[in-house]
Amino acid sequence: MTIGVAIGLGLLIGLSLGALGGGGSILTVPALVYAVGESARSATTASLVIVGITAAVATVGHARAGRVRWGAGLGFGLAGLGASFAGTALNSHVDPAVLLACFAGLMLVAAGAMLAKTMVHAHLEAGGGTQTDLAADAEAATLRRSGPTLTQLRPSVSAAATAPRLSTAVAVRVIPAGVVVGFLTGFLGVGGGFIIVPALVLTLSYEMPCAVGTSLLIISLNSGVALLARSGHQSFHWAVIAPFTVAAIVGSTAGRRVADRVSGAQLTRAFAGLLLVVAAYVFARVVLG
Repeated sequence: MTIGVAIGLGLLIGLSLGALGGGGSILTVPALVYAVGESARSATTASLVIVGITAAVATVGHARAGRVRWGAGLGFGLAGLGASFAGTALNSHVDPAVLLACFAGLMLVAAGAMLAKTMVHAHLEAGGGTQTDLAADAEAATLRRSGPTLTQLRPSVSAAATAPRLSTAVAVRVIPAGVVVGFLTGFLGVGGGFIIVPALVLTLSYEMPCAVGTSLLIISLNSGVALLARSGHQSFHWAVIAPFTVAAIVGSTAGRRVADRVSGAQLTRAFAGLLLVVAAYVFARVVLG
């Protein structure tokens, strides 16, 4: 029964990671605690293994499709290295009930962030474009008025517009987000994709597919660092982790295909609703004991 539950949950969580670049990881710990029977502390460690491996495998698929921005992803991940170790150190000194309460609160924040992200995505799907796109269109209009050389100049304009630059202003916004995600990864065993994806969309003007692919790279890096910080101090229930991880990998492959066919806004809204339900359940369990 436990193996069957682990496989089913792994498929769901992998599906979310592959389709949204995050979100599924925040459900892993509650799933391991309430559906599989792991302790809160063991579940946060197991989550790092499951989410880290699944995200790494999913990154490969997105990279082949040209959806991973390696420079920004590595920079984001490096920003959270120290915070990840700090979060891991704090995890061992916090009561399990408090950890679960933190998880429930984080789910509420995640649901809000995901719903906000759907507004951004809906704007892009409606043809509003990013500020960078609008600037490119304005420049194209100027070139059009200047003569027939637009067909030669437009490709270079588009390339420059769609290649985000890691300027100082952008770094000031991305580095704090990287630190927050790193801490959450170490403390709660979550990848932080629900923070990473909006950060990449809003600060670097990434389209959703590139934000999802790059988010998976960052999640895999953060999970690996946090897991390394716990090495030698935690035990691993491989009878649960192995089937859960395999199922999550399969689910992430399916999620990547779903992302190609279904509106990202629809997927995100549905998952945000699920987060709200699970958060209410976790809060009730913590309060009622």
